[in-house]
Amino acid sequence: MTPAFARADHMPAMGGHSGAMHPDVAAAPVLELPLRPPAHRVHPRAVTWWRLRAAAGVLVVVVPAVVLLVLVGSEWTVGLVAVTVAAGAAYVVAVPPWLYHISRWEVTDRAVYTLHGWLVREWRIAPISRVQTVDTQRGPLQQLLGLTDVTVTTASARGAVRIRGLAADDAAELARVLTRTTQATPGDAT
Repeated sequence: MTPAFARADHMPAMGGHSGAMHPDVAAAPVLELPLRPPAHRVHPRAVTWWRLRAAAGVLVVVVPAVVLLVLVGSEWTVGLVAVTVAAGAAYVVAVPPWLYHISRWEVTDRAVYTLHGWLVREWRIAPISRVQTVDTQRGPLQQLLGLTDVTVTTASARGAVRIRGLAADDAAELARVLTRTTQATPGDAT
């Protein structure tokens, strides 16, 4: 059952400075898209990719702490290095598998669904009729691991929808299917 706050018959009257909606806008059909988790996980090698990126980020913090330890050599710098290394190692070990567990994607003939994020989760649903471009991207680590990101640019102020960590072949097929589907979908994606 739809909650009362989400049904049109329970919407508050448009008053104040905005006034009532224009009849053409109020009568426009609303695209009903199912609100559910996307069906597909990213490729398992994405965990390795995320770990390598996290390790590089940890090194950016650890190296200056070690330099400080060498230059100053006091007890607090030893503690700083120990805490930095421990926190960084915990992040590298724990977060990528958790991100893999959460990150999902799905494309239907009506929408692109994504779910991503380990601390702040972003759940995006982009109607196919709003898709403008489909791009793939492979950084050096992704090329080494055979992974690709797919970016779906939409006519949305929120920005593009990204599907991260797909196998290269899956990403190429997804881009092909999305391009074919959006070409067959009426509308101008604006």
